Amino acid sequence: MVDMDRHSARGGRVEDEMARGNTHVHSSDGKRQSDPPLLRLEDICIKFGFVEALKSVSLDINRQEVVAIVGDNGAGKSTLVKIIAGFLQPGFGHIYLNGEEVTIPSIRAADRMGIASVFQGQEFCDNLNVAANLFLGKEVNIGGVRNDEEMNSRARSVLKTLSSAIRVGSPISALSTGQRQTVAIARTLLNDPQLILLDEPTAALSVMQTAEVLSYIKRLRSEGRTVVMVCHDLPDVFAVADRIVVIRQGRISGVHRTVETSYEEIIAEIAGVVTEHEYEEITESPKYGNMVRERKLIDRTMSAALDRNAKGYWAGNE
Repeated sequence: MVDMDRHSARGGRVEDEMARGNTHVHSSDGKRQSDPPLLRLEDICIKFGFVEALKSVSLDINRQEVVAIVGDNGAGKSTLVKIIAGFLQPGFGHIYLNGEEVTIPSIRAADRMGIASVFQGQEFCDNLNVAANLFLGKEVNIGGVRNDEEMNSRARSVLKTLSSAIRVGSPISALSTGQRQTVAIARTLLNDPQLILLDEPTAALSVMQTAEVLSYIKRLRSEGRTVVMVCHDLPDVFAVADRIVVIRQGRISGVHRTVETSYEEIIAEIAGVVTEHEYEEITESPKYGNMVRERKLIDRTMSAALDRNAKGYWAGNE
């Protein structure tokens, strides 16, 4: 009886781990133990006044993967990333980094832990060049004198890591939006972070600039880093993400392997119009052809969108 209880407890733990998105958990009772995820969030909650922005969010982020966080406006995506970045403090919950519980009281503290972030509207000093902006607030000094040669050398090195042709002496004011985003990403690499957080990295970029930024994200993963990105653009998400986390009304409504899901499933889950059971019924039933399945999902999603618009909260006022 004791053995059965232990086995049941083991099975429950494995199911819980898989629900978090931890793909490295063993489902059998082998002796080999899986490594802890790079980052683990447990029951993260935060309120702004009477509004619950995040409600018991639990998620595992593994090493050397790209995780995309998607959801409607006001769902809680950026709030979650800001908590990981140290910009916001959760009201309740636990954060584990490399298996050890930590608190992240500030962006500077996160930086020391190896967590770097790039938020929308990253500010630069237009009167300074690329190298000076990369090291802004982190200038290299020797004997109290700024060492421009060392900073230029390191700036070239991090830009080379991204295969970027931007010159370190170019004024920031002369760069395009896409090039500025490249500099922002390069700035995160100065302290050799293990986890990089990107908030809407491809927003307001041209097609060519978007492709360039996506290639940088892939390169970061190939170098062994982990990237968590908030993104509204599903083609960009499917192009680079290993897993997709859907947040709806402050809760995680699904964690999907990108290769095992579809645009229709993610859109339906974001809109909250198709349950997992309903989605499986529509997509797996032999009585529905591919076009009929797609039509049913689109019709359901659009009906919900129109209904929400009529109630006045389609624009993220949830």
